[in-house]
Amino acid sequence: MKESWRWFGPNDPVTIDDIRQTGATDIVSALHSVPAGEVWSVENIRQHQELIEQTPDGLIPLKWSVVESIPVHEDIKLARPGNKIYVDAWIASMENLAQCGIKTICYNFMPVIDWTRTDLNFKLPNGAYALRFDQNKFAAFDLFILEREGAEAEYSEAEIDEAKAVFDAMSESERQKLTENIIAGLPGRMTDSYGLEDFRAALAQYKDIDHHELRQNLFSFLTQVLPRADELGVKLAIHPDDPPRDMLGLPRIICTADDLELLFNSLPNPANGMTLCVGTYSSRPDNDLPAMARQFGSRIYFSHLRGVSRDANEQRSFYEASHLDSDIDMVQVIKELLNEEQRRKQSEAADSEIHIRPDHGHQMMDDIGKKVNPGYSGIGRLKGLAEIRGVIRAISTQ
Repeated sequence: MKESWRWFGPNDPVTIDDIRQTGATDIVSALHSVPAGEVWSVENIRQHQELIEQTPDGLIPLKWSVVESIPVHEDIKLARPGNKIYVDAWIASMENLAQCGIKTICYNFMPVIDWTRTDLNFKLPNGAYALRFDQNKFAAFDLFILEREGAEAEYSEAEIDEAKAVFDAMSESERQKLTENIIAGLPGRMTDSYGLEDFRAALAQYKDIDHHELRQNLFSFLTQVLPRADELGVKLAIHPDDPPRDMLGLPRIICTADDLELLFNSLPNPANGMTLCVGTYSSRPDNDLPAMARQFGSRIYFSHLRGVSRDANEQRSFYEASHLDSDIDMVQVIKELLNEEQRRKQSEAADSEIHIRPDHGHQMMDDIGKKVNPGYSGIGRLKGLAEIRGVIRAISTQ
């Protein structure tokens, strides 16, 4: 497997020299300063690439191998008239990345918002801090802070009562912090953050779009993109919706094995692949991650290895657990990925190794109190990478 590490650019508190010390060989990055819908020029790509790949004498080189992500413009998701200009821009960015030798692209098709959490500093019993999604807090935001039109119809009476109790118990500063956590934008988002009125307006654009229509808009986008990706040897790896279920009245269409099977059966082009984000898929109990790794092995071009622990009484709530201590069998997932690599080698595939990275780590030890990108502190991810590396080494030597 190719051990990778996500880097957010020159302002990332975890520097390239820090990453070099982790033992990772590949970098996952993006041009976060380029607005959605604009072309990533060869010049800008090479400048970013140089920041990653220029190597002082005597040090180990790193390689920018995976893009996460080229944002898909909302006009494409909404299939607005004239959206082809944004599809063409996306293809041009892909072509320019391929020209620079970067041929694995993670992307998502989540409407309006990227991954969502209610708590960015959830204190664990060992004193470290994790990301958390609390369903009751989220409902409190949806119903009583955002006051989204029609939201009450999506909750039971008991859920509304519980959300009201949570809302009433929060101070004004806690309500503001919850709002910021949900809508202000997190690492991985590449659109501007919202105010509440802007956010309501953005959600309203999807009022009449259901799962079928959004899925057709995804398929339309991919129908235009995949033939060129295949010509270039580019692998597209769609990331699941996070959390993988409908929320805020928005349809979510990449959440389960059934969603993936429909995607790949409808668009069998070999460039059409997936990011196996173990933590995201495992945040719903009906996803069997080892089985998914086995079923879709040939389509896995990138994998985020982390796990979650779901609340016993409210399975929609979870916190991001240690990489090997969660509700899923990470060892078995890694076994399945290694088996897939062996299948690729036996078929003499040109690139048999799967890019992996330790996903969100705990903020711990000397990183506590430091300014970090939520989920992307250095020490927690290094711990996760070390654990994953140990599993890979142990299995590979059997």
